[in-house]
Amino acid sequence: MNIHEYQAKQLFEEFQVATPKGASASSREEVQTVANRLETHHLVVKAQIHAGGRGKGTFTNGFQGGVHLCDSPEKAAGLASKMLGNTLVTHQTGAAGRVVRKVLVAESVVIAKEYYFAIVLDRAIGAPLVIASTEGGVDIEMVAEKFPEKIIKEAIHPLLGLQPYQARNIAQRLGFESSKIGEAATLFLNIFKLFLESDCSLVEVNPLVLTQDGKVLALDAKFNFDDNALFRHPKIAALRDTTEEDPREVTASQFNLNYVGLDGNIACLVNGAGLAMATMDIIQYHGGEPANFLDVGGGANEQQVTEAFKILVSDKNVKAILVNIFGGIMRCDIIAQGIINAVRVLSLPVPLVVRLEGTNVELGKKLLQESNLPIIAAEDLTDAAKKVVAAAQA
Repeated sequence: MNIHEYQAKQLFEEFQVATPKGASASSREEVQTVANRLETHHLVVKAQIHAGGRGKGTFTNGFQGGVHLCDSPEKAAGLASKMLGNTLVTHQTGAAGRVVRKVLVAESVVIAKEYYFAIVLDRAIGAPLVIASTEGGVDIEMVAEKFPEKIIKEAIHPLLGLQPYQARNIAQRLGFESSKIGEAATLFLNIFKLFLESDCSLVEVNPLVLTQDGKVLALDAKFNFDDNALFRHPKIAALRDTTEEDPREVTASQFNLNYVGLDGNIACLVNGAGLAMATMDIIQYHGGEPANFLDVGGGANEQQVTEAFKILVSDKNVKAILVNIFGGIMRCDIIAQGIINAVRVLSLPVPLVVRLEGTNVELGKKLLQESNLPIIAAEDLTDAAKKVVAAAQA
């Protein structure tokens, strides 16, 4: 789950991570109210969408940029009126862009130096990892590619956590003066506390800044949370903005289905993430393009299968559907009955190819055959891929 920048600032304040004051607003009047409350002539107005590159983005109404500095509440309100309700297109949104429903109004600061600081869950070492760089304000991938020597990495002990000496060492390696090392280290330790207690998988501060008046601040932030731990954090779960997500993915999450939309025309319904990836690969190998990743999990019931089919056929680009099930925990006869019921309820408008293997596979195949529904049976995964690609191209 992702959150907006203004929500990230709320978490920063809760965990005492130094950041410029600010608040969100969804109307011109609210913008002016927030700006007046900040009592400063150094303001920044930032469009709030779940995508990077906002500053260099373009609105479909012709307005340039989703991040603007200004010096009065009236100007802030004027800038916001050109953003709110309009679509912002950046290199991460694609041509469709995202509608801006809120803006962040905050104090602007004069930056002396920008840095990059992040904590990620490194699955290779099985522990959190600090990634930092003196090259803040740009994509860390670009820095890693062109200036790998400027990337600082510090593994965090999974039980002891980030230690004060490590935080000071990171600050020193980033080039902070001795008088600022303590301030920077405190900020790093507070970010780690936030990361740990909120069950984050990523906290990325870009840029982390040193201002001209000597303050160390987290200026912008990106958060990812472990979805499996959100039940422990109802306040964080409440921050979810479903208007920023693919409606199909939102529906899928309501039925505990793992769905990611793609650009192809062959829909996939599979149990197990590894098998789903292999299914997508073999479709592409035989000349097709997968329309989605959809993992129904190991214990899907008939309702989940029916809802999964509804999601698949809601994609107007889909020309064929491939169901690839390996019955381990999930019995093939149960999934076959779910497929039959879904096809009867939905009257599928596109060809359906089904490959079953595993527990009760013969019974599952018998149910599909005796249903007299237009279901194309496949003997193995290669056969299934060839048949669904041919069906999509017909």
